[in-house]
Amino acid sequence: MSNLANEVKVAKQFLMINGEKVETTKYAPLYSPYSGEEIAQIAMADKELTVQAITAAYNARGIMAKMPAYQRAEILENVVALLKEKADQAAEVISRESAKPIMFAKAEVARTIETYKFAAEEAKRIHGETIPFDAAVGGVGRIGYTLREPIGVIGAITPFNFPMNLVAHKVGPAIAAGNTLVLKPASQTPLSALFIAEIFEEAGLPAGVLNVVTGPGGIVGEVIVEDDRVSMVTFTGSPSVGIGIRNKAGLKKTTLELGSNSALIIDKDIDIDQIIDRCIMGAFSNQGQVCISLQRVYAHEDVYDEFVAKFTEAAKKLKIGDPLDPDTYISALISKGEAERVLGWIEETKGSAATIAAGGKLHDGVLEPTIITDADHSLKVSCQEAFAPVVVVNKVSSVEEAIEQVNDSRFGLQAGIYTNNVKNALYASKELHVGGVIINDVPTYRVDQMPYGGVKESGTGREGIKYAVEEMTEMKLVVWNQS
Repeated sequence: MSNLANEVKVAKQFLMINGEKVETTKYAPLYSPYSGEEIAQIAMADKELTVQAITAAYNARGIMAKMPAYQRAEILENVVALLKEKADQAAEVISRESAKPIMFAKAEVARTIETYKFAAEEAKRIHGETIPFDAAVGGVGRIGYTLREPIGVIGAITPFNFPMNLVAHKVGPAIAAGNTLVLKPASQTPLSALFIAEIFEEAGLPAGVLNVVTGPGGIVGEVIVEDDRVSMVTFTGSPSVGIGIRNKAGLKKTTLELGSNSALIIDKDIDIDQIIDRCIMGAFSNQGQVCISLQRVYAHEDVYDEFVAKFTEAAKKLKIGDPLDPDTYISALISKGEAERVLGWIEETKGSAATIAAGGKLHDGVLEPTIITDADHSLKVSCQEAFAPVVVVNKVSSVEEAIEQVNDSRFGLQAGIYTNNVKNALYASKELHVGGVIINDVPTYRVDQMPYGGVKESGTGREGIKYAVEEMTEMKLVVWNQS
């Protein structure tokens, strides 16, 4: 075990408010989802401390609004450099608190570095446009242009599944745009957020700009959403919580990324051997705890049997176990409660025509990668978000039928299609009712500069640094009368 791991195990974690570590009167133990060992004591903020954090962010607004773009970019570049130096430490923090296999934790850190790099670059690209006022009779003799200005205090509420990179997708563009933040990380994964907050302090971010408040969502989250000094709330999590936030946010801007049950269509002309590895990654990386995890597959009847056989064979070879083992592919879900929920969903399929082709059981506390065939649409594993290493595979007779099945969902984040038929690819890109259509890859594909978000119950707004900056700024019009 590394020195950092020992430090994490015994550490009492504080809040980060106005550039200082702040103690609370109450702490809660943080346990490893895999081993069950206690790894830290986490500060539980109350309403008063959350208000204090918002006040710090509110008072720092002027500093950030006046900070030149090159300075904001320099701070973000400093974060990139520091995180590169501490990449192994960062990956271990992620793995210990979330049970993410270390191979995927390292990949998350690499993406986080890239995300902050994009943010540094976008800090220099925030601009408006000139308006041709003389296109209107009443505009003759006038010139005008638009500016993008920071929105102010941003309340960021982040999930457990990508505890460092999804923080970066909120903190990076907020800093690039000249805003301040109050960040509430998921209760199971606060260490990653606190780790990053210390890096930002070392990188030269002024006090009060980034405040990290740990504690229960019912207290911390409620205060952030309801405080009038917070101008925007950006949230990644469940639809029920996201809808509640939007209902309480009033006139605040909201960006809500609320999950999905992402689907993949496999056309009849596909070489199955070429796509199995990608499907395994899409369905089972991070235990399926990915908003765009591959949960539903609709395979053409001509390739269905071959796909099921080879997909099942590959899934059964995945190594299960300790997330810190470099060879582990599947480890524990974020909590025992989540494992019990998913086992209940799997049990529900046994009373139907569905077949469990692989997995379906716990192995040393870890849910095996599970493949279910012929699953009716009404089953929870089909129509709800599993957020687990569970994927259903159904047979279809055409791409048109598959698209109907994909669209028959409350969600619409991303969908994929493998096809060598250009007509079918174009048809799918038009007819699939989702935020992103991925052609010849799994729906789990994401790079951090692309626009990312969904439709229906998958949320509102878009992430991806450039697009998040647009969400986190306000447009101002300036008109000059030359007459």
